[in-house]
Order: sequence, then structure tokens, then C-alpha cells
Amino acid sequence: MLELTSNARLAVIREKVEAGQRLSFDDGVFLYESADLFTLGELANIVRERKNGNFAYFNINTHLNPTNVCVYRCTFCAFRSDLRGEKGYVMSDEQVLERAAEADHRGATELHIVGGLHHQLPYDWYLNIIRIIHNAHPRLHLKAYTAVEWDWFARLTGRPTRELLAEFKEAGLGSLPGGGAEIFHPEVRDKICEHKADAVEWFRVHREAHELGLRSNATMLYGHIEEARHRVDHLCRLRELQDETGGFQTFIPLAFHPDNTRLAHLPKPSGLLDLKTMAISRLMLDNFQHIKAYWVMLGIKTAQVALSFGADDLDGTVVHEKIYHDAGSDSPQELNVAEIRRLIQEAGRVPVERDTLYNEVVRADKEWRSGRALQLV
Repeated sequence: MLELTSNARLAVIREKVEAGQRLSFDDGVFLYESADLFTLGELANIVRERKNGNFAYFNINTHLNPTNVCVYRCTFCAFRSDLRGEKGYVMSDEQVLERAAEADHRGATELHIVGGLHHQLPYDWYLNIIRIIHNAHPRLHLKAYTAVEWDWFARLTGRPTRELLAEFKEAGLGSLPGGGAEIFHPEVRDKICEHKADAVEWFRVHREAHELGLRSNATMLYGHIEEARHRVDHLCRLRELQDETGGFQTFIPLAFHPDNTRLAHLPKPSGLLDLKTMAISRLMLDNFQHIKAYWVMLGIKTAQVALSFGADDLDGTVVHEKIYHDAGSDSPQELNVAEIRRLIQEAGRVPVERDTLYNEVVRADKEWRSGRALQLV
């Protein structure tokens, strides 16, 4: 009888998906706890192809982590360092500009900038990074600083985050990454990052960014101490803000890497959980255009498979990534464009290079330009 009930419930969810109707919180929890992986993939692929056809997107990007010194001690983080820690560092203006010049020379369209919250560096140091890069390399889209960092800037200055966002936008900020979301539910968040910006602050920063015309991404760190209900709650909260502002571009499920963290006793998420979370994210986030399979955290093989489980984006070349490699990621430091295209084509998808704002990138020799907007619906 229970099996029949589960089958009936799954049939109702299938009808909703095929009709383009919204799934409920209870639907999401049920899918985590009772749906088989291949059914999840089939349903997620319906939504994925409805929104993005057979395309799979990537970009040419570089990461910049200006400092790893951080006032917070999140249990899941292997990147941070104490002020006098052996691995602690702060990049100089010259080093920052060298990284930006390298990215520009390689044909990158985006610089992804996040780092530690250094308690002895002034607000102007963070602002200056954006200003000097934008002045020297105005074509680079600067996707910079998580909501946790914006909350820190407000604490440093005593000024409202909306005012700071506007100041950074004028200096050259292009959009916001989605980091710092972790898990929104306080049952989990209070245990893994109790002192940093909470869910209310995270959402306020992104709402303000959207109101200023800045797009942003969203993330979820899964596979540690959270449960299925916490993940679904997280997705529902993101969906609610997207209903309000429409400012999110991409959702990125981030697989937890325990090595060198204070949660090192936990196992890494399984491939099964990776693909389940990708598929359920695609099904729950009906108002998000894109779902990213971040190959750095998933590994290349799982990221490839994820293109049939709801994902339509592999991220990009991702040069100089430190945060997840410090936590034990064994993926390469970078992939070149030919490799990314091959991975996408092997998965049966059509590779399309995009910029940060999902415009097609058209290249001729060493020059590039942004073309048409890549939105099917």
C-alpha cells in the first residue's frame, strides 16, 4: 500500500512537472527521500530542455582571491587563515593587476573575486581592487564579493550595504557571486558558521543588488550535517526572492569537501547525492533560468552526467581556484576551451560560450564580443 501511495505521489509530481506547475516543499522532500535517481533525471531533463534546449553553456573566467586571512572560523572552510598563519597572504595591487592582465590576455570575459574578511584591512582596500582592475581592464566583467563580504563591509564602515553596492557599481562592479549562502536554515547555519551574516542578511544584500540593477548567482552547500528538509527549505527561500526580484541568474549546488576542515570526519557527498541535488534543484527552482554543474567541486565526470540531470552550465576555465582545492578537490586547476567543448559534446549537448550575463560570446582571432542574449524562455 505504501509503495502504491509513493507511486501515486510521484505520478502527481510528474503531472506538475509536465504541466509547468510549481512543486511544493513537501514535493521536494518526497523527491529526496523516495524518488529513484533515473526518474529524477528524467523529470529534471524535461525542465532543463524546456528552458535551455540542448545547449550547455560555459565561459572563460579566472578566479582572484585577494586574501585568505579571515576573521570568521567556519567549520566547513579549509581556505581561511589566521592573521599570522603560515599560509596567510594578502595580494598587493601589483599582484592583483598581474592576475587581471593574465586573464585579459587569455581572452577571459570574467574575473570572479571573493576572499577572506581581513580584520586589519580597510574598506577602501576592497573597493580599490575593483577600481584598479576596471580602470586597467574595462572589458573584464567583475563578479565580486559574496553577501557575507558585503555584510562585513557594512560593519567596517557603519554604512548601509545598498550604499556600498552602489559605490562599487560605479567603480566597475558587474555582478555578485552566490557564495556565503551555505544552508539558510538556522538549525544548520548556527552550527557551521554561527557568527557570519545570517540568511536574513544574505537575502537583503541580494535584494538590494537586484534593485540596483546588479544580477547575482545563488548557491547551496550540501552534503555535510544538513538533511533533505534543510536543502528544500533553502531552495524554496531562493525561489521566493526570485519571484520578487527576478535578479538571480544561476543556481550552483556546491558539494561539500571535508578535507582540512573541522568537519573532516564527514565523508564527501556521494555521486548519487550530487545528481539528486542537481535534479531536485532544477525541479524546485522553476523561476531560475540556469543550473550550474560546477566541475571544480563535482569532478569532471559527475559534472558531465549532470548535464542530463538538470544542469545546463559547466562554469568555465576557472584558473587559480583555491577555496575548494584547499578543501581537497582533486579536479584540475583549469580546463581549456577545447576540453570543455569536448566534455559537453560527449554528453550529447551543444556547447555555447557565454559571458557572465548569458550573452553569447563571439570570437574572431584574439578579439571577442558579446552577442545575442541566451534565453529560450
